[in-house]
Amino acid sequence: MRLAATLVAAGGLLAATALSVPAYAQTPLKVKIGVLTDMSSLYSDLSGAGSVWAAKKAVEDFNATNKSLQVEVVSADHQNKADVGTSVARQWYDVDGVDMIVDTPNSGVALAVNQVTKEKNKVFVNSGAGTSDLTGKACSPNTVHWTYDTWSLANVTGKAITKGGGDSWFFITADYAFGQALERDTAAVVNANNGKVLGQVRAPINTQDFSSFLLQAQSSKAKVIGLANAGGDTINSVKQAAEYGIVEGGQKLAGLLIFLSDIHSLGLKTAQGLTMTEAWYWDMTDANRAFAKDFAAGNGGKYPTMVQAGVYSGVTHYLKAVAAVKAAKDGAAVVAEMKKLPTDDKLFGKGEVRADGRQIHPMYLFEVKKPSESKGPYDYYTLKATVPANEAFRPLDQGDCPLVKKG
Repeated sequence: MRLAATLVAAGGLLAATALSVPAYAQTPLKVKIGVLTDMSSLYSDLSGAGSVWAAKKAVEDFNATNKSLQVEVVSADHQNKADVGTSVARQWYDVDGVDMIVDTPNSGVALAVNQVTKEKNKVFVNSGAGTSDLTGKACSPNTVHWTYDTWSLANVTGKAITKGGGDSWFFITADYAFGQALERDTAAVVNANNGKVLGQVRAPINTQDFSSFLLQAQSSKAKVIGLANAGGDTINSVKQAAEYGIVEGGQKLAGLLIFLSDIHSLGLKTAQGLTMTEAWYWDMTDANRAFAKDFAAGNGGKYPTMVQAGVYSGVTHYLKAVAAVKAAKDGAAVVAEMKKLPTDDKLFGKGEVRADGRQIHPMYLFEVKKPSESKGPYDYYTLKATVPANEAFRPLDQGDCPLVKKG
């Protein structure tokens, strides 16, 4: 009797233990994120190490409330070369077990990574590259385009300047996919608003001397010189335009893609009065200011750009989707979930990922402050207009994305 009771009790204890094991031994799903960025050249300040920090911060904040994922973040420098970016992507996907690539400033690199990601059925969340073709003719069921694109920049900045009297344009264009797309999209907006494009000149990426290009723009007599470039190229062209007295001569510079880091490098004395479009600015909400404070502490006092904020936001939404589907290996399934779930995070607020992969949110038209108007570090912008999410990006049926059903 005693032996039987002992066996029953032991059996009950073992059963209870067996039932309790899964609750304590459940292993978090492993996820690996690769930040493919520019660590050493003209886009390193607007993305680079700051984008790596932003991705890690997104993981840290996600893990604070959700323990279902074990996330590793790795990074690499694509050197602004499509072949290098492609090689890194293949290595990451085929050998290193990377599930998602994020950031990727440089549209030529991004278009190449977009293709490899589709081929390998992984996930690409682009924050750094601008070409609107990523949600147009090159759209993919494996890619989400965050932050900004050439259509939104053209639609906000180009329209505002043209309607404000800047009805004749000359473009200085970075001679690769991004610059060509930005010129194309802006020219379309100028023409649609009764303006004229008087000419254009193509400049190699990472150019140090813009003198010949600026002289051509100056001699065109166009009211507006559109800078269809970014990063170090924008900084150099604006500085050299000041040396030539172009603005003093009556022509207006339109920085079609300018980042906070560019204004910091230029200084307010040189940059004051510039009009630009941004997707995010650190001094607009308490959450943005808190993020900027943490970012500065981890990045030598620098403040975050919209690209780095976009990395945080995009990674956050990706992790939510992976947690929802409880798997990371089927990239198309994860992106489908990203489109299903409304986007909502502390930096970009509420939004959505459309069928073409475009994540939509408001865009903002800013003017750079005069030195006398700035009240502290990185206090550079005055908000001029807010463009609602449903107006800020190209209409879904106009991008020729094969994923969008006609009619």
